[in-house]
Amino acid sequence: MNTLTLSSFVFFTGLVAVITWWLTRRDDTQHSTGYFLAGRSLTFPIIAGSLLMTNLSTEQMVGLNGAAFTDGLSVMAWEVVAVVSLVAMAMFFLPRFLKSGITTLPELLALRFDRTTQLLANLIFMLAYAIILLPSILYSGALGLMGVLDLHALTGIDSQMVLLTGTVIVVGIAGAIYALFGGLRSIAISDTLNGIGLLIGGMIIVYFGLDRVSDGNGIAAGWEIIQQSHPEKLNSLGSDDQSVPVSTLFTGVLLLNMFYWCTNQQIIQRTFAAKTLAEGQKGVLLTGALKLLGPLYLVLPGIIAFQLYSGDDIKADAAYGRLVFDVLPAPLTGFFAAAMVGAILSSFNSALNSTATLFSLDVYKARINRDATDAQVVKISKWAGWIMAASAMVIAPLLATQESLFVYVQKVNSIYYIPLLSVIVVGLISKRVPAIAANLALVLGCLIIGLFYFVPSLADMVEAVHNFHFIAIVLVVLIAMMMVIGKLAPRAEPWIQKDVGAIDMTPWAGTRVASVVLLILVMAIYLAFAG
Repeated sequence: MNTLTLSSFVFFTGLVAVITWWLTRRDDTQHSTGYFLAGRSLTFPIIAGSLLMTNLSTEQMVGLNGAAFTDGLSVMAWEVVAVVSLVAMAMFFLPRFLKSGITTLPELLALRFDRTTQLLANLIFMLAYAIILLPSILYSGALGLMGVLDLHALTGIDSQMVLLTGTVIVVGIAGAIYALFGGLRSIAISDTLNGIGLLIGGMIIVYFGLDRVSDGNGIAAGWEIIQQSHPEKLNSLGSDDQSVPVSTLFTGVLLLNMFYWCTNQQIIQRTFAAKTLAEGQKGVLLTGALKLLGPLYLVLPGIIAFQLYSGDDIKADAAYGRLVFDVLPAPLTGFFAAAMVGAILSSFNSALNSTATLFSLDVYKARINRDATDAQVVKISKWAGWIMAASAMVIAPLLATQESLFVYVQKVNSIYYIPLLSVIVVGLISKRVPAIAANLALVLGCLIIGLFYFVPSLADMVEAVHNFHFIAIVLVVLIAMMMVIGKLAPRAEPWIQKDVGAIDMTPWAGTRVASVVLLILVMAIYLAFAG
Protein backbone atom coordinates (compact mmCIF):
# COMPACT_ATOMS: atom_id res chain seq x y z
CA MET A 1 0.00 0.00 0.00
CA ASN A 2 1.59 3.30 -1.03
CA THR A 3 1.46 6.58 0.88
CA LEU A 4 -1.40 8.06 -1.16
CA THR A 5 -3.58 4.99 -0.56
CA LEU A 6 -2.90 5.00 3.17
CA SER A 7 -3.40 8.78 3.47
CA SER A 8 -6.76 8.78 1.68
CA PHE A 9 -7.88 5.78 3.74
CA VAL A 10 -7.04 7.47 7.05
CA PHE A 11 -8.48 10.82 5.94
CA PHE A 12 -11.91 9.52 4.87
CA THR A 13 -12.25 7.19 7.86
CA GLY A 14 -11.37 10.03 10.23
CA LEU A 15 -13.68 12.49 8.47
CA VAL A 16 -16.73 10.24 8.91
CA ALA A 17 -15.87 9.66 12.58
CA VAL A 18 -15.45 13.39 13.31
CA ILE A 19 -18.66 14.44 11.53
CA THR A 20 -20.65 11.69 13.27
CA TRP A 21 -19.26 12.68 16.68
CA TRP A 22 -20.01 16.37 16.06
CA LEU A 23 -23.61 15.75 15.04
CA THR A 24 -24.36 13.34 17.90
CA ARG A 25 -22.22 14.73 20.74
CA ARG A 26 -25.27 16.00 22.66
CA ASP A 27 -27.49 12.96 22.08
CA ASP A 28 -29.06 11.19 25.06
CA THR A 29 -27.70 7.63 24.97
CA GLN A 30 -28.28 6.90 28.65
CA HIS A 31 -31.97 6.17 28.22
CA SER A 32 -33.60 3.48 26.12
CA THR A 33 -35.57 5.69 23.72
CA GLY A 34 -32.50 7.74 22.88
CA TYR A 35 -30.13 4.77 22.67
CA PHE A 36 -32.36 2.27 20.83
CA LEU A 37 -34.66 4.56 18.81
CA ALA A 38 -32.67 7.79 18.37
CA GLY A 39 -35.41 9.61 20.29
CA ARG A 40 -37.83 8.86 17.41
CA SER A 41 -36.22 11.72 15.51
CA LEU A 42 -35.05 10.28 12.18
CA THR A 43 -36.12 12.00 8.96
CA PHE A 44 -36.38 10.36 5.55
CA PRO A 45 -32.87 11.04 4.16
CA ILE A 46 -31.25 9.55 7.28
CA ILE A 47 -33.65 6.58 7.28
CA ALA A 48 -32.93 5.87 3.60
CA GLY A 49 -29.18 6.28 4.03
CA SER A 50 -29.13 4.00 7.05
CA LEU A 51 -31.36 1.36 5.46
CA LEU A 52 -29.25 1.29 2.31
CA MET A 53 -25.95 1.24 4.14
CA THR A 54 -27.00 -1.42 6.63
CA ASN A 55 -27.94 -3.57 3.64
CA LEU A 56 -24.91 -2.52 1.59
CA SER A 57 -22.47 -4.61 3.55
CA THR A 58 -19.38 -6.32 2.26
CA GLU A 59 -21.52 -9.46 2.18
CA GLN A 60 -23.31 -7.62 -0.66
CA MET A 61 -20.26 -5.98 -2.24
CA VAL A 62 -18.08 -9.09 -2.11
CA GLY A 63 -20.71 -11.84 -2.10
CA LEU A 64 -23.14 -10.54 -4.72
CA ASN A 65 -20.36 -9.53 -7.11
CA GLY A 66 -18.90 -12.99 -6.53
CA ALA A 67 -22.26 -14.50 -7.47
CA ALA A 68 -22.33 -12.29 -10.58
CA PHE A 69 -18.82 -13.54 -11.47
CA THR A 70 -20.36 -17.03 -11.63
CA ASP A 71 -23.93 -16.45 -12.83
CA GLY A 72 -24.01 -13.00 -14.41
CA LEU A 73 -26.80 -10.43 -14.36
CA SER A 74 -29.52 -12.80 -13.12
CA VAL A 75 -28.33 -12.33 -9.53
CA MET A 76 -29.56 -8.72 -9.72
CA ALA A 77 -32.82 -10.23 -8.43
CA TRP A 78 -31.58 -9.68 -4.89
CA GLU A 79 -31.45 -5.93 -5.57
CA VAL A 80 -34.33 -5.32 -7.97
CA VAL A 81 -36.94 -7.61 -6.38
CA ALA A 82 -36.13 -5.92 -3.06
CA VAL A 83 -37.99 -2.88 -4.38
CA VAL A 84 -41.26 -4.86 -4.35
CA SER A 85 -40.66 -5.66 -0.69
CA LEU A 86 -39.90 -2.03 0.16
CA VAL A 87 -43.20 -0.99 -1.43
CA ALA A 88 -44.95 -3.56 0.77
CA MET A 89 -43.10 -2.18 3.79
CA ALA A 90 -44.20 1.39 3.09
CA MET A 91 -47.80 0.52 2.24
CA PHE A 92 -48.66 -2.30 4.66
CA PHE A 93 -46.12 -3.16 7.36
CA LEU A 94 -44.71 0.21 8.50
CA PRO A 95 -48.04 1.88 9.40
CA ARG A 96 -48.92 -1.12 11.60
CA PHE A 97 -45.50 -1.22 13.27
CA LEU A 98 -45.47 2.49 14.09
CA LYS A 99 -49.07 2.42 15.31
CA SER A 100 -48.02 0.19 18.20
CA GLY A 101 -44.95 2.31 19.03
CA ILE A 102 -42.73 -0.77 19.28
CA THR A 103 -38.95 -0.96 19.63
CA THR A 104 -38.61 -4.59 18.54
CA LEU A 105 -40.66 -7.01 16.44
CA PRO A 106 -40.91 -9.57 19.26
CA GLU A 107 -42.53 -6.79 21.29
CA LEU A 108 -45.28 -6.64 18.66
CA LEU A 109 -45.66 -10.43 18.80
CA ALA A 110 -46.14 -10.18 22.55
CA LEU A 111 -48.97 -7.70 21.98
CA ARG A 112 -50.58 -9.80 19.25
CA PHE A 113 -50.01 -13.30 20.66
CA ASP A 114 -48.31 -13.81 24.05
CA ARG A 115 -45.00 -13.58 25.88
CA THR A 116 -44.02 -17.10 24.81
CA THR A 117 -44.21 -16.00 21.17
CA GLN A 118 -42.07 -13.00 22.08
CA LEU A 119 -39.46 -15.19 23.77
CA LEU A 120 -39.31 -17.69 20.88
CA ALA A 121 -38.90 -14.90 18.33
CA ASN A 122 -36.17 -13.34 20.46
CA LEU A 123 -34.23 -16.58 20.76
CA ILE A 124 -34.52 -17.21 17.02
CA PHE A 125 -33.34 -13.70 16.13
CA MET A 126 -30.43 -13.72 18.58
CA LEU A 127 -29.17 -17.19 17.62
CA ALA A 128 -29.45 -16.42 13.92
CA TYR A 129 -27.62 -13.11 14.26
CA ALA A 130 -24.86 -14.67 16.38
CA ILE A 131 -24.35 -17.78 14.21
CA ILE A 132 -25.17 -16.52 10.69
CA LEU A 133 -25.46 -12.76 10.25
CA LEU A 134 -22.63 -11.30 12.33
CA PRO A 135 -20.00 -13.90 11.28
CA SER A 136 -20.88 -13.49 7.58
CA ILE A 137 -20.44 -9.71 7.83
CA LEU A 138 -17.03 -10.08 9.49
CA TYR A 139 -15.83 -12.77 7.09
CA SER A 140 -16.88 -10.95 3.91
CA GLY A 141 -15.50 -7.69 5.26
CA ALA A 142 -12.14 -9.20 6.10
CA LEU A 143 -11.96 -10.93 2.71
CA GLY A 144 -12.76 -7.70 0.88
CA LEU A 145 -10.20 -5.66 2.80
CA MET A 146 -7.51 -8.28 2.24
CA GLY A 147 -7.99 -7.88 -1.50
CA VAL A 148 -8.53 -4.13 -1.70
CA LEU A 149 -5.58 -3.19 0.54
CA ASP A 150 -3.37 -6.17 -0.44
CA LEU A 151 -2.90 -6.99 3.23
CA HIS A 152 -0.64 -9.96 2.41
CA ALA A 153 1.97 -7.55 1.06
CA LEU A 154 1.34 -4.90 3.70
CA THR A 155 1.67 -7.24 6.68
CA GLY A 156 4.07 -9.82 5.28
CA ILE A 157 1.78 -12.61 6.52
CA ASP A 158 1.63 -15.50 4.05
CA SER A 159 -0.98 -17.66 5.74
CA GLN A 160 -4.46 -16.86 4.40
CA MET A 161 -6.20 -18.17 7.53
CA VAL A 162 -3.94 -16.29 9.97
CA LEU A 163 -4.43 -13.03 8.08
CA LEU A 164 -8.18 -13.63 7.76
CA THR A 165 -8.56 -14.34 11.48
CA GLY A 166 -6.50 -11.29 12.45
CA THR A 167 -8.50 -9.01 10.17
CA VAL A 168 -11.78 -10.41 11.52
CA ILE A 169 -10.69 -9.67 15.10
CA VAL A 170 -9.60 -6.10 14.33
CA VAL A 171 -12.80 -5.31 12.43
CA GLY A 172 -14.95 -7.02 15.06
CA ILE A 173 -13.49 -5.04 17.94
CA ALA A 174 -13.75 -1.76 16.03
CA GLY A 175 -17.35 -2.49 15.06
CA ALA A 176 -18.32 -3.41 18.61
CA ILE A 177 -16.88 -0.17 20.00
CA TYR A 178 -18.66 1.76 17.25
CA ALA A 179 -22.03 0.10 17.89
CA LEU A 180 -22.17 -0.16 21.65
CA PHE A 181 -21.17 3.35 22.69
CA GLY A 182 -23.01 5.55 20.22
CA GLY A 183 -26.62 4.42 20.01
CA LEU A 184 -28.86 4.21 16.96
CA ARG A 185 -28.63 7.83 15.81
CA SER A 186 -24.83 7.79 15.55
CA ILE A 187 -25.10 4.53 13.58
CA ALA A 188 -27.71 6.03 11.24
CA ILE A 189 -25.68 9.20 10.56
CA SER A 190 -22.40 7.39 9.97
CA ASP A 191 -24.30 4.94 7.75
CA THR A 192 -25.49 7.80 5.58
CA LEU A 193 -22.02 9.33 5.26
CA ASN A 194 -20.38 6.00 4.45
CA GLY A 195 -23.21 5.18 2.07
CA ILE A 196 -22.46 8.27 0.00
CA GLY A 197 -18.80 7.25 -0.15
CA LEU A 198 -19.56 3.67 -1.07
CA LEU A 199 -22.04 4.60 -3.80
CA ILE A 200 -19.54 7.00 -5.35
CA GLY A 201 -16.76 4.45 -5.00
CA GLY A 202 -18.89 1.68 -6.50
CA MET A 203 -19.68 3.75 -9.58
CA ILE A 204 -16.03 4.73 -9.98
CA ILE A 205 -15.02 1.06 -9.96
CA VAL A 206 -17.47 0.38 -12.80
CA TYR A 207 -15.96 3.27 -14.79
CA PHE A 208 -12.35 2.18 -14.36
CA GLY A 209 -13.27 -1.51 -14.75
CA LEU A 210 -14.98 -0.99 -18.11
CA ASP A 211 -12.11 1.23 -19.21
CA ARG A 212 -9.66 -1.58 -18.32
CA VAL A 213 -11.70 -4.06 -20.35
CA SER A 214 -11.34 -1.81 -23.42
CA ASP A 215 -7.62 -1.15 -22.76
CA GLY A 216 -8.26 2.54 -22.20
CA ASN A 217 -10.71 3.11 -25.07
CA GLY A 218 -13.59 4.16 -22.83
CA ILE A 219 -16.48 2.63 -20.94
CA ALA A 220 -18.75 2.32 -23.99
CA ALA A 221 -16.14 0.21 -25.73
CA GLY A 222 -15.69 -1.90 -22.59
CA TRP A 223 -19.43 -2.54 -22.35
CA GLU A 224 -19.56 -3.54 -26.03
CA ILE A 225 -16.69 -5.99 -25.55
CA ILE A 226 -18.52 -7.69 -22.65
CA GLN A 227 -21.72 -7.86 -24.71
CA GLN A 228 -19.87 -9.54 -27.57
CA SER A 229 -17.65 -11.81 -25.47
CA HIS A 230 -20.13 -13.03 -22.85
CA PRO A 231 -23.72 -12.17 -23.83
CA GLU A 232 -24.96 -14.99 -21.56
CA LYS A 233 -23.73 -12.98 -18.56
CA LEU A 234 -26.12 -10.11 -19.38
CA ASN A 235 -29.40 -12.01 -19.22
CA SER A 236 -31.66 -10.89 -16.37
CA LEU A 237 -33.54 -14.21 -16.45
CA GLY A 238 -31.54 -16.92 -14.70
CA SER A 239 -31.43 -20.46 -16.06
CA ASP A 240 -32.13 -23.59 -14.01
CA ASP A 241 -28.43 -24.26 -13.39
CA GLN A 242 -27.84 -20.81 -11.85
CA SER A 243 -28.35 -19.66 -8.27
CA VAL A 244 -31.46 -17.59 -9.13
CA PRO A 245 -33.58 -19.31 -11.82
CA VAL A 246 -36.30 -17.04 -13.21
CA SER A 247 -39.08 -19.17 -11.66
CA THR A 248 -37.73 -18.51 -8.15
CA LEU A 249 -38.29 -14.75 -8.47
CA PHE A 250 -41.91 -15.32 -7.49
CA THR A 251 -41.26 -17.76 -4.66
CA GLY A 252 -38.12 -17.86 -2.51
CA VAL A 253 -36.43 -14.72 -3.80
CA LEU A 254 -39.51 -12.60 -3.15
CA LEU A 255 -40.15 -14.20 0.24
CA LEU A 256 -36.58 -13.79 1.48
CA ASN A 257 -36.69 -10.14 0.40
CA MET A 258 -40.04 -9.68 2.14
CA PHE A 259 -38.64 -10.91 5.43
CA TYR A 260 -35.41 -8.94 5.05
CA TRP A 261 -36.97 -5.56 4.25
CA CYS A 262 -40.26 -5.86 6.15
CA THR A 263 -39.65 -7.96 9.27
CA ASN A 264 -35.89 -8.17 9.94
CA GLN A 265 -35.10 -6.40 13.21
CA GLN A 266 -31.58 -5.47 12.08
CA ILE A 267 -32.93 -3.57 9.08
CA ILE A 268 -36.24 -2.11 10.16
CA GLN A 269 -35.19 -0.85 13.59
CA ARG A 270 -34.25 2.49 12.02
CA THR A 271 -37.78 2.82 10.58
CA PHE A 272 -39.14 2.44 14.12
CA ALA A 273 -37.17 5.60 14.91
CA ALA A 274 -38.99 7.66 12.25
CA LYS A 275 -40.13 11.11 13.35
CA THR A 276 -43.52 10.56 11.67
CA LEU A 277 -45.17 7.87 9.54
CA ALA A 278 -44.74 10.12 6.49
CA GLU A 279 -40.99 10.44 7.10
CA GLY A 280 -40.74 6.68 7.50
CA GLN A 281 -42.64 5.98 4.27
CA LYS A 282 -40.56 8.49 2.30
CA GLY A 283 -37.36 6.96 3.69
CA VAL A 284 -38.41 3.42 2.78
CA LEU A 285 -39.47 4.37 -0.76
CA LEU A 286 -36.31 6.42 -1.33
CA THR A 287 -34.39 3.29 -0.38
CA GLY A 288 -36.38 1.45 -3.05
CA ALA A 289 -35.38 4.01 -5.67
CA LEU A 290 -31.71 3.70 -4.69
CA LYS A 291 -31.92 -0.12 -4.81
CA LEU A 292 -32.72 0.14 -8.53
CA LEU A 293 -29.13 1.35 -8.99
CA GLY A 294 -27.84 -1.76 -7.21
CA PRO A 295 -27.07 -3.81 -10.34
CA LEU A 296 -24.61 -1.13 -11.45
CA TYR A 297 -22.25 -1.41 -8.48
CA LEU A 298 -23.20 -4.79 -6.95
CA VAL A 299 -23.47 -6.96 -10.08
CA LEU A 300 -21.73 -5.33 -13.04
CA PRO A 301 -18.28 -5.30 -11.35
CA GLY A 302 -18.55 -9.09 -10.92
CA ILE A 303 -19.23 -9.44 -14.66
CA ILE A 304 -16.30 -7.13 -15.43
CA ALA A 305 -14.10 -9.25 -13.17
CA PHE A 306 -15.18 -12.36 -15.08
CA GLN A 307 -14.17 -10.68 -18.34
CA LEU A 308 -10.74 -9.82 -16.93
CA TYR A 309 -9.94 -12.85 -14.76
CA SER A 310 -12.01 -15.81 -16.00
CA GLY A 311 -8.86 -17.52 -17.25
CA ASP A 312 -7.15 -17.22 -13.88
CA ASP A 313 -7.47 -19.55 -10.92
CA ILE A 314 -9.47 -17.19 -8.73
CA LYS A 315 -12.27 -17.83 -6.25
CA ALA A 316 -15.48 -15.97 -7.13
CA ASP A 317 -15.72 -14.20 -3.75
CA ALA A 318 -12.14 -12.88 -4.15
CA ALA A 319 -12.77 -11.39 -7.61
CA TYR A 320 -14.20 -8.07 -6.40
CA GLY A 321 -11.29 -7.25 -4.10
CA ARG A 322 -8.81 -8.01 -6.88
CA LEU A 323 -10.73 -5.81 -9.35
CA VAL A 324 -10.73 -2.87 -6.95
CA PHE A 325 -7.01 -3.26 -6.24
CA ASP A 326 -6.14 -3.57 -9.93
CA VAL A 327 -8.19 -0.79 -11.53
CA LEU A 328 -8.42 2.05 -8.99
CA PRO A 329 -5.69 4.70 -8.74
CA ALA A 330 -3.90 4.72 -5.37
CA PRO A 331 -5.74 7.69 -3.77
CA LEU A 332 -9.12 6.27 -4.80
CA THR A 333 -8.17 2.82 -3.51
CA GLY A 334 -7.67 4.30 -0.05
CA PHE A 335 -10.94 6.22 -0.29
CA PHE A 336 -12.85 3.10 -1.33
CA ALA A 337 -11.16 0.98 1.35
CA ALA A 338 -12.33 3.51 3.93
CA ALA A 339 -15.87 3.36 2.54
CA MET A 340 -15.66 -0.44 2.63
CA VAL A 341 -14.60 -0.33 6.28
CA GLY A 342 -17.61 1.92 6.83
CA ALA A 343 -19.83 -0.69 5.16
CA ILE A 344 -18.42 -3.44 7.36
CA LEU A 345 -18.84 -1.40 10.52
CA SER A 346 -22.28 -0.22 9.45
CA SER A 347 -23.71 -3.69 8.90
CA PHE A 348 -21.91 -5.17 11.88
CA ASN A 349 -22.84 -2.46 14.34
CA SER A 350 -26.45 -2.38 13.11
CA ALA A 351 -26.80 -6.13 13.65
CA LEU A 352 -25.02 -5.87 16.99
CA ASN A 353 -27.20 -2.96 18.11
CA SER A 354 -30.34 -4.88 17.14
CA THR A 355 -29.18 -8.02 18.94
CA ALA A 356 -28.39 -6.05 22.08
CA THR A 357 -31.77 -4.32 21.82
CA LEU A 358 -33.60 -7.64 21.58
CA PHE A 359 -31.82 -9.07 24.61
CA SER A 360 -31.91 -6.06 26.89
CA LEU A 361 -35.53 -5.04 26.28
CA ASP A 362 -37.32 -8.29 25.46
CA VAL A 363 -35.37 -10.69 27.68
CA TYR A 364 -33.59 -8.77 30.47
CA LYS A 365 -36.18 -6.04 31.06
CA ALA A 366 -39.23 -8.20 30.27
CA ARG A 367 -38.25 -11.38 32.12
CA ILE A 368 -35.13 -11.08 34.28
CA ASN A 369 -35.36 -7.65 35.92
CA ARG A 370 -38.67 -5.92 35.32
CA ASP A 371 -37.71 -3.10 37.68
CA ALA A 372 -34.51 -2.28 35.79
CA THR A 373 -33.88 1.41 35.15
CA ASP A 374 -33.15 2.77 31.69
CA ALA A 375 -29.49 3.14 32.62
CA GLN A 376 -29.31 -0.52 33.69
CA VAL A 377 -30.98 -1.67 30.47
CA VAL A 378 -28.49 0.27 28.34
CA LYS A 379 -25.58 -1.13 30.39
CA ILE A 380 -26.81 -4.72 29.98
CA SER A 381 -27.30 -4.06 26.27
CA LYS A 382 -23.62 -3.21 25.90
CA TRP A 383 -22.48 -6.33 27.76
CA ALA A 384 -24.74 -8.50 25.59
CA GLY A 385 -23.30 -6.82 22.51
CA TRP A 386 -19.72 -7.66 23.53
CA ILE A 387 -20.61 -11.32 24.03
CA MET A 388 -22.29 -11.48 20.62
CA ALA A 389 -19.33 -9.76 18.98
CA ALA A 390 -16.90 -12.25 20.51
CA SER A 391 -18.91 -15.25 19.31
CA ALA A 392 -19.08 -13.79 15.80
CA MET A 393 -15.30 -13.32 15.70
CA VAL A 394 -14.84 -17.00 16.59
CA ILE A 395 -17.28 -18.28 13.96
CA ALA A 396 -16.40 -15.95 11.04
CA PRO A 397 -13.14 -17.62 9.86
CA LEU A 398 -14.98 -20.97 9.60
CA LEU A 399 -16.98 -19.58 6.65
CA ALA A 400 -13.86 -19.78 4.48
CA THR A 401 -14.89 -23.31 3.50
CA GLN A 402 -17.99 -22.08 1.62
CA GLU A 403 -17.80 -21.92 -2.18
CA SER A 404 -20.13 -18.91 -2.43
CA LEU A 405 -20.75 -16.84 0.66
CA PHE A 406 -23.81 -15.05 -0.70
CA VAL A 407 -25.59 -18.23 -1.81
CA TYR A 408 -24.77 -19.93 1.52
CA VAL A 409 -26.06 -17.01 3.60
CA GLN A 410 -29.32 -16.75 1.63
CA LYS A 411 -29.93 -20.47 2.10
CA VAL A 412 -29.31 -20.74 5.84
CA ASN A 413 -31.13 -17.47 6.54
CA SER A 414 -34.37 -19.02 5.31
CA ILE A 415 -34.32 -21.41 8.31
CA TYR A 416 -35.57 -18.55 10.47
CA TYR A 417 -36.75 -16.02 7.86
CA ILE A 418 -39.72 -18.10 6.74
CA PRO A 419 -41.20 -19.07 10.16
CA LEU A 420 -40.90 -15.51 11.46
CA LEU A 421 -42.39 -14.00 8.29
CA SER A 422 -45.34 -16.39 8.41
CA VAL A 423 -46.13 -15.56 12.04
CA ILE A 424 -45.84 -11.78 11.57
CA VAL A 425 -48.03 -11.81 8.45
CA VAL A 426 -50.72 -13.96 10.09
CA GLY A 427 -50.55 -11.82 13.22
CA LEU A 428 -51.24 -8.66 11.21
CA ILE A 429 -53.93 -9.97 8.86
CA SER A 430 -55.92 -12.06 11.36
CA LYS A 431 -57.66 -11.22 14.60
CA ARG A 432 -58.60 -14.65 15.97
CA VAL A 433 -55.53 -16.85 15.42
CA PRO A 434 -54.32 -17.83 18.93
CA ALA A 435 -50.81 -17.76 20.38
CA ILE A 436 -50.42 -21.55 20.30
CA ALA A 437 -50.65 -21.45 16.48
CA ALA A 438 -47.86 -18.88 16.22
CA ASN A 439 -45.65 -20.73 18.69
CA LEU A 440 -46.08 -24.01 16.79
CA ALA A 441 -45.27 -22.27 13.51
CA LEU A 442 -42.04 -20.80 14.88
CA VAL A 443 -40.79 -24.09 16.32
CA LEU A 444 -41.96 -26.43 13.55
CA GLY A 445 -40.91 -24.05 10.78
CA CYS A 446 -37.30 -23.82 11.98
CA LEU A 447 -37.13 -27.58 12.63
CA ILE A 448 -38.60 -28.58 9.27
CA ILE A 449 -36.40 -26.32 7.17
CA GLY A 450 -33.30 -27.21 9.21
CA LEU A 451 -33.96 -30.96 8.85
CA PHE A 452 -34.60 -30.73 5.12
CA TYR A 453 -31.36 -28.76 4.67
CA PHE A 454 -29.00 -30.91 6.72
CA VAL A 455 -30.36 -34.49 6.61
CA PRO A 456 -28.92 -35.88 3.34
CA SER A 457 -31.95 -37.88 2.20
CA LEU A 458 -34.26 -34.92 2.85
CA ALA A 459 -31.81 -32.46 1.30
CA ASP A 460 -32.03 -34.41 -1.96
CA MET A 461 -35.77 -33.74 -2.02
CA VAL A 462 -35.14 -30.00 -1.57
CA GLU A 463 -32.66 -30.02 -4.45
CA ALA A 464 -35.23 -31.77 -6.65
CA VAL A 465 -37.76 -28.93 -6.32
CA HIS A 466 -35.17 -26.11 -5.73
CA ASN A 467 -34.54 -24.57 -2.34
CA PHE A 468 -36.49 -21.37 -3.09
CA HIS A 469 -39.61 -23.26 -4.14
CA PHE A 470 -39.27 -25.45 -1.05
CA ILE A 471 -39.33 -22.52 1.38
CA ALA A 472 -42.39 -21.08 -0.40
CA ILE A 473 -44.15 -24.40 0.17
CA VAL A 474 -43.17 -24.30 3.86
CA LEU A 475 -44.50 -20.75 4.20
CA VAL A 476 -47.86 -21.72 2.71
CA VAL A 477 -48.09 -24.78 4.98
CA LEU A 478 -47.28 -22.74 8.10
CA ILE A 479 -49.81 -20.02 7.26
CA ALA A 480 -52.49 -22.63 6.45
CA MET A 481 -51.80 -24.44 9.74
CA MET A 482 -52.18 -21.22 11.75
CA MET A 483 -55.37 -20.21 9.96
CA VAL A 484 -56.91 -23.67 10.52
CA ILE A 485 -56.06 -23.52 14.23
CA GLY A 486 -57.59 -20.05 14.28
CA LYS A 487 -60.83 -21.50 12.92
CA LEU A 488 -60.91 -24.55 15.20
CA ALA A 489 -59.69 -22.91 18.42
CA PRO A 490 -59.87 -19.12 18.01
CA ARG A 491 -58.92 -16.49 20.58
CA ALA A 492 -61.65 -15.69 23.06
CA GLU A 493 -61.61 -12.06 21.96
CA PRO A 494 -60.46 -10.63 18.62
CA TRP A 495 -57.18 -8.74 18.72
CA ILE A 496 -57.57 -5.02 18.16
CA GLN A 497 -54.42 -3.02 17.52
CA LYS A 498 -54.30 0.23 19.44
CA ASP A 499 -52.65 3.46 18.34
CA VAL A 500 -50.38 4.39 21.25
CA GLY A 501 -49.79 7.89 19.87
CA ALA A 502 -46.01 7.59 19.76
CA ILE A 503 -45.73 9.69 16.58
CA ASP A 504 -47.88 11.48 14.00
CA MET A 505 -49.50 8.71 11.93
CA THR A 506 -50.55 10.86 8.95
CA PRO A 507 -49.35 8.96 5.85
CA TRP A 508 -47.30 10.58 3.08
CA ALA A 509 -49.61 11.74 0.27
CA GLY A 510 -47.25 10.49 -2.43
CA THR A 511 -46.91 6.93 -1.15
CA ARG A 512 -49.17 5.26 -3.72
CA VAL A 513 -47.86 7.14 -6.75
CA ALA A 514 -44.23 6.54 -5.77
CA SER A 515 -44.96 2.85 -5.16
CA VAL A 516 -46.54 2.38 -8.60
CA VAL A 517 -43.63 4.16 -10.31
CA LEU A 518 -41.10 1.93 -8.54
CA LEU A 519 -42.95 -1.26 -9.52
CA ILE A 520 -43.10 -0.14 -13.16
CA LEU A 521 -39.35 0.50 -13.12
CA VAL A 522 -38.73 -2.99 -11.73
CA MET A 523 -40.59 -4.55 -14.66
CA ALA A 524 -38.84 -2.25 -17.15
CA ILE A 525 -35.37 -3.27 -15.91
CA TYR A 526 -36.18 -6.96 -16.20
CA LEU A 527 -37.67 -6.60 -19.68
CA ALA A 528 -34.71 -4.54 -20.89
CA PHE A 529 -32.25 -7.37 -20.19
CA ALA A 530 -34.48 -10.39 -20.77
CA GLY A 531 -33.19 -12.62 -23.52
